[in-house]
Amino acid sequence: MDPQAVKSDLVLILDFGSQYTHLITRRIRSLSIFSLCISGTSPLSSITSLNPKVVILSGGPHSVHSDDSPSFADGFVEWAQSNGVFVLGVCYGLQLIVQRLGGEVRVGEKQEYGRMEIEVEKSCGLFGGKRVGDRQVVWMSHGDEAARLPNGFEVVARSQQGAVAAVEDKERRFYGLQYHPEVTHSSEGMETLRYFLFDVCGVNAGWKMEDVMDEEIKVINNMVEADDHVICALSGGVDSTVAATLVHKAIGDRLHCVFVDNGLLRYKERERVMETFNRDLHLPVTCVDATDQFLNKLKGVVDPEMKRKIIGKEFICIFDAFAQELEHKLGKKPAFLVQGTLYPDVIESCPPPGTGRTHSHTIKSHHNVGGLPKDMKLKLIEPLKLLFKDEVRQLGRILSVPEPFLKRHPFPGPGLAIRVLGDVTEGNALDILRQVDEIFIQSIKEAGIYDSIWQAFAVFLPVKSVGVQGDQRTHSHVVSLRAVTSQDGMTADWYCFEHKFLDDVARKICNNVRGVNRVTLDITSKPPSTIEWE
Repeated sequence: MDPQAVKSDLVLILDFGSQYTHLITRRIRSLSIFSLCISGTSPLSSITSLNPKVVILSGGPHSVHSDDSPSFADGFVEWAQSNGVFVLGVCYGLQLIVQRLGGEVRVGEKQEYGRMEIEVEKSCGLFGGKRVGDRQVVWMSHGDEAARLPNGFEVVARSQQGAVAAVEDKERRFYGLQYHPEVTHSSEGMETLRYFLFDVCGVNAGWKMEDVMDEEIKVINNMVEADDHVICALSGGVDSTVAATLVHKAIGDRLHCVFVDNGLLRYKERERVMETFNRDLHLPVTCVDATDQFLNKLKGVVDPEMKRKIIGKEFICIFDAFAQELEHKLGKKPAFLVQGTLYPDVIESCPPPGTGRTHSHTIKSHHNVGGLPKDMKLKLIEPLKLLFKDEVRQLGRILSVPEPFLKRHPFPGPGLAIRVLGDVTEGNALDILRQVDEIFIQSIKEAGIYDSIWQAFAVFLPVKSVGVQGDQRTHSHVVSLRAVTSQDGMTADWYCFEHKFLDDVARKICNNVRGVNRVTLDITSKPPSTIEWE
């Protein structure tokens, strides 16, 4: 998707490491405004080439006083002023503006974390729709504070402790919020963002999923020559299915889909997915059984990052072999591979500046992003890589993908390999996990709560515990159940089940799955954990 072709002004987020940065992107897109997020230390040319109308500087865990604190590129301020670009700093972003434009930031006498009340001091700019004295609850997270503002700036709101909460320089179009308007804890945060973007900046909201579909079809047709053929790797999940349907709409029968059974699928996944592809989606799909190939390569591997790399590499080997078979059949080798990479995959695989992580020290490598070999012969088509999961579902509805399929919970590309902690080939771990997972998911569906949960699954733990079953002492496996709610997979809260439901599920598992005598529940949010365990 070409940002220049989008029928909306672009709001560009410069990411300085806040755990909430992606939420700004999501909140802005919910207003039908196109928004992208790039590294806060991106060169100026990367920013100017996107031609944004508004640039938002995100928060971050840094102090502007640190020698290694990240900052925007030299020349950014001058470029923004000369091109009439509006700039909004959020938390660390505000402090960065103050410092770089000649003001002073120092350690606050009182740090402010969590919910705080602020009061509007001037009814203009950011709070043009408010009255002086109006109060609202916001979410603060800072130790430093603006002590002296640059020339031209004025304070428009303060916290109940007297700290600067919002500033602006209307003439230069620079604005700042010391709090996070993007989080739900800031009760009027969305109203503030909406007023700023529409009333202050005059942003044109014209971003629609129908336009995304049309633009992606144009991009695909421009990439793929009239006699080129394309392979699509179908996983059975929403992402790859929507990607395949979109490419099929663009190029028709020149798309050749392949579904790989890597031995790491859920209970009866292969049969269920192939039936859906054939009956409902009418996609041309070849099923390849590569169970032995994958499991042999994974034997003895316990490091999760290595698992992902191995699986990604084996997938590409299979796709290359499939391409060779098609070449013999068609007389022309396919040139492209379609993947259902999403925006969160891209963001998580490219940590923001100042985190101390590089691609080799990332949160996790997504097989769609970090597991592909450099010598891969097929060129990539990733039509969804700027979309979040809920946006992919919207696109799927436009493409007439069946609703039950669109509501399926996400399933990771590496499959059960990252839900068996340790060696996936050891003992009967995969069989046990499939049975436990099936009981858990079917129980959720029977309880009528499947659509209320973003993702639910079971995890096989590399430990055994003592139990009593049938009046006998047992030393059996331990499994964990995980269910979360989320909007886009970037943050998540654990789902609060009723006690009776958990009791019933635990009994079903221990009574029906041989080799399990203990069931645990994961009640960790993201952050600090990830949704998947590996």
